[in-house]
Amino acid sequence: MVTDFNMIQKLANKADYVTDVVEKCSMQEIIERYQRHTKDIQCENSAMEQNNMHNLKHNTSSLMKKIEFLEKSKRKLLGESLESCSLEELQQMEHQLERSINIIRARKMEVFREQIVRLKENVKDLASENVMLLEKCGGLEMQQTSGGEDVSIVISSEKSDVETELFIGLPESCRTKRP
Repeated sequence: MVTDFNMIQKLANKADYVTDVVEKCSMQEIIERYQRHTKDIQCENSAMEQNNMHNLKHNTSSLMKKIEFLEKSKRKLLGESLESCSLEELQQMEHQLERSINIIRARKMEVFREQIVRLKENVKDLASENVMLLEKCGGLEMQQTSGGEDVSIVISSEKSDVETELFIGLPESCRTKRP
């Protein structure tokens, strides 16, 4: 048994030695692979950055052209810089402006209609509230005493007609008294 134990111990020592050698080789290989990988990543990142820069420059250029075109169109629609426009371009702009004005007017009318509906609803609400208040106050007589006198205040919703007559000259009472 002792020989088996010695043999196992020798094998274990050899295994440790092999593991150390393998680990040292593996460690060196790992370091080299890491360095290669970081270089590859740096190259890829550099290429991606260059590609991104190229795309950004292209997008910027494209956006600048669009902005310039929109500014020219805006100036033309405002009636500026029309000297270079042909008759056809002017007619197209006129039709476009007429369509735009019609859309604006339609929207304005829609807003007016919405406001009218809201105001009519307010009128109905106020009228119903007014009727309710008149019903509360209309049937009640309020008694006030001032110096021993009874004064009745009655609120009525009836309309009263007043006749007015226009007469030029002296009042009738003055005309009859004069000879």
